[in-house]
Amino acid sequence: MQLKSIATGLLLAGSSLLSAVSASPAASSRGEIVRNDHANKQGGKIAPKVFIISMFAPEAEAWWGIPEFNLLAHNITVPGFSPLFPDAHCTSDYSVCQLVTGESEINAAVTISSLVASPLFDLTKTYFFVAGIAGVNPEVATLGSVTFARFAVQVALQYEFDPREIPSNYSTGYIPQGAYAPDEYPTSIYGTEVFEVNTALRSLAVQFAKTANLSDSSAAKAYRAHYATEAGTYKAGAADPFVIECDVATSDVYYSGNILSNAFQNTTRVLTNGTGLYCATAQEDNATLEALLRSSVRNLTDFSRIIVMRTASDFDRPYPGEGAMYNLLYADQGGFEPAIENIYNAGVKVVEGILNRWNTTFAKGVKPTNYIGDIFGTLGGTPDFGPGRKESLVEAGAITKRGLMMKGMRRRSFM
Repeated sequence: MQLKSIATGLLLAGSSLLSAVSASPAASSRGEIVRNDHANKQGGKIAPKVFIISMFAPEAEAWWGIPEFNLLAHNITVPGFSPLFPDAHCTSDYSVCQLVTGESEINAAVTISSLVASPLFDLTKTYFFVAGIAGVNPEVATLGSVTFARFAVQVALQYEFDPREIPSNYSTGYIPQGAYAPDEYPTSIYGTEVFEVNTALRSLAVQFAKTANLSDSSAAKAYRAHYATEAGTYKAGAADPFVIECDVATSDVYYSGNILSNAFQNTTRVLTNGTGLYCATAQEDNATLEALLRSSVRNLTDFSRIIVMRTASDFDRPYPGEGAMYNLLYADQGGFEPAIENIYNAGVKVVEGILNRWNTTFAKGVKPTNYIGDIFGTLGGTPDFGPGRKESLVEAGAITKRGLMMKGMRRRSFM
């Protein structure tokens, strides 16, 4: 028995990396502040209207060679970017740019931090468009579906016990930090647990994406048919691809199975005070959003101008009768190719929508109708998740100019 899906993915990623290297134009424009009519409007800096955030080569390549615009017209090396993906790519007029963070939270955090600190760019009016693939919860969506998040939840930032050593009345070995049971809110807070983005902007992005014709595959159709059960639990998973508003879980661990998926589904519910809808599973989004939040505090970026889109490449749990390991390692789910294709199919509609309505709608920004930001209320406003801004800061042990905001001076402790 061969590791079909993982082997295929590695081959695709490897070939994409080679083509990424070969596709890069000559390095004459690298490291330069390129000055033209568009750039001069922002004091010589590059001021893109949309910045596409890809995480690895296949996601990036989905945007290359398309008829709408040429992202490889300019390739600009940015210090601090991944050694594998050292360049930002931009169209000829710099209205649309793209970067590739590299996979996992650390790569995403460092790459986005390097971007926002770069003197090459003016990002104050830029829309950041996270556009990648993800695992998917078959209770909510299916292979090839296009998801748009309100919340990004760092689900693995918890205590973890081997499930063979947990109490008999526990369903999972994951317990929020500082808590004593899976359904309790964490009392040891780091600040990256949950981010909330602009739902008014998300609604516009969804409207644009719904005009796209989504790709599918015969293998995906055959695999998702296993999720059509009498109980109808996975009705969404058995359907054809569609566009949906639901949320994204962030974890460096690539997991599979009902136990872990249900645990993180519960974590999403708890950390968003019952509002979040666990749907997509990815490795980078909370790291990306933390970097953009910190830069927004300094008015280098605008946190209200963020769209998080993930397309579904594989199910996070097996169909009834299938093993979790088979689902992850061996099954030919057939979702990778349509997920990559739908990054472009749906994503280009979003990018064109922003560009076409720049003067009438997007230049001035889309005013949020919901709270945006982190659990601390760093950007202002009152978080609609968590125990409250002041309590969150206290539980995090925030240091202010007046000293520690803590309940006494207790040390951080672990179970």
